[in-house]
Amino acid sequence: MDATPPSSESLSRLSHNLQKWWQWALDAWNSTGVVMRNEWRLLRRRQLDYVVMPVGGPLPERAGPPRNFIQRHLPLPPEPLSMQALNNRLRAIADASNVKGVILILESLDIGLATAGNLRRSIQRLRSAGKKVIVYTPHLDLGHYFVASAAEQIIVPPTTRFDVVGVRSEVVFVKETLARLGIEADVLQISPYKTAYNALSHQDMSPEQREQLNWLLDDTFDLVTAGMAEGRGKSQAEIKTLIDQAPLSAQAAQAAGLVDHLAYEDELEKLLAEGERPAKLLPWSHAYSMLMEKARRITEKYIGVISLQGLIAMGPSRQPPVDLPLPYVGGEIAGEQTLLQLLRVAERSEWMAAVILHVDSGGGSALASDLIGREIKRLNEKKPVLAYMGNLAASGGYYVSAPARHIMSQSSTITGSIGVLTMRLNTAGLYEKLGVNRVSLHRGQHAGLYSDLAPLSAEERELLWREVADTYQAFKQVVADGRQLALNGLDTICEGRVWSGRQALGHKLVDSHGDFVDAINQAAILAGLPVDDAHHIPVANLYVRGREYILPQPLAALQQLWRTFLEGQVAEWNGRPLCLLPYTIRLV
Repeated sequence: MDATPPSSESLSRLSHNLQKWWQWALDAWNSTGVVMRNEWRLLRRRQLDYVVMPVGGPLPERAGPPRNFIQRHLPLPPEPLSMQALNNRLRAIADASNVKGVILILESLDIGLATAGNLRRSIQRLRSAGKKVIVYTPHLDLGHYFVASAAEQIIVPPTTRFDVVGVRSEVVFVKETLARLGIEADVLQISPYKTAYNALSHQDMSPEQREQLNWLLDDTFDLVTAGMAEGRGKSQAEIKTLIDQAPLSAQAAQAAGLVDHLAYEDELEKLLAEGERPAKLLPWSHAYSMLMEKARRITEKYIGVISLQGLIAMGPSRQPPVDLPLPYVGGEIAGEQTLLQLLRVAERSEWMAAVILHVDSGGGSALASDLIGREIKRLNEKKPVLAYMGNLAASGGYYVSAPARHIMSQSSTITGSIGVLTMRLNTAGLYEKLGVNRVSLHRGQHAGLYSDLAPLSAEERELLWREVADTYQAFKQVVADGRQLALNGLDTICEGRVWSGRQALGHKLVDSHGDFVDAINQAAILAGLPVDDAHHIPVANLYVRGREYILPQPLAALQQLWRTFLEGQVAEWNGRPLCLLPYTIRLV
């Protein structure tokens, strides 16, 4: 007799009861552990003044996938500190009653302005919890000082210099260089504001490119000087005047109130002493086990995080063999296959209350962006999806964000660029210079549409323009539907225009500003999870761990387990989406 699987309702009820029991046991175990560890610390009189933490490098928003057994035993370089790990540490310091604060050693930060804003937000949050934040740094350029100005005190070596000299943008145009090589770029753009390929098709800035670079520079300069002024208790005009006088010596910077103390790192204990006793400073690796803890109830459901970073393309996510020299695009490739699978894993999880889509991308393939955006729209109908924008979420990066229920950015996030363009190189002159004779035979009237053998004909230009215009119309429709904006009024904020996060908020392209901790709280509110200080909401990064293909509407997980193990039927889902982009097809 065949085994009859239990109904979905009974399996769901059983799973829910098991989860409730497990949650109660977990909370009891956690609370007991916190009480016992705190009592032991009190008995040993664990007391310290400051936790010392070096902060440098790229500071990725989320930690990478955990290393496997082999990787953990290889002499690999340590993974960079992430904002995720840093915020966890700062929250532990905020909870601890036996520590005064933290000393952040800023070491060669290699971050975008939005990440710098996140770091400032983390510092401000810790100060709001009643802890002191002191920054020690030998670097006083714009990025380091923008972060440092959020701290209570800034300490620098006597030999450093205040090098905040302003903000600038530089574009290199290579049209004439390409022409000397016999190469021409045919660019079709939805409007003059869609300027991603202007470096190839122009020899100087167009009025539209200059206009939007100016408004981005104006907004960026206003944002950073306002932040510095607020942090240092000065007017914005005073900060701008001091920037115009830079570079300044450390002594001049101190006299101007830009920094508080001049000292070397070995002098910090004495400098921060209260009375005769030197300040007790410990690195995080020694201090974390000494910190008093705060017990919190763990919520029944958790929040999942899916990161979309780099060039959006068809196929799996991957690292290219070389970095791609494209504007606003990092070296990583966010593949549509990988993103779809992660979104479907999130869809299947009964205990995932909400999803944060972390976007740090300047876009890429329109087709891949549409497929990912469609999956986000489907998922958002079942559970809330919050799009959190990092340093940039523009063009295709905005396309995939638009269907989310809530979009959060930093004030300085580069976003928008809602537009479409395409480009085809003509290398006939190059091959002629090299003495290479290329002979092409074809069948089909437009078989050479994507070939670089000759300039675009009028008919070919019309065909490609039609595709650009159709894709732009679809892009605008996604924005109109996702943001609940009138379709016929979008051109004034679209047509490829690039905005800062602050400008995007004014244009209703984003809903709010905040860092990732704010995004977690907002996602919890959307999902109906408690956001008070008595609860802890687990947050899990999602990674692809296998090659199983996941259908958009799979069976419930428990039913799948029943059928797999009790009936012995293993579902084999084999399928591969078409991953051939029209602009990369070459028929020769």
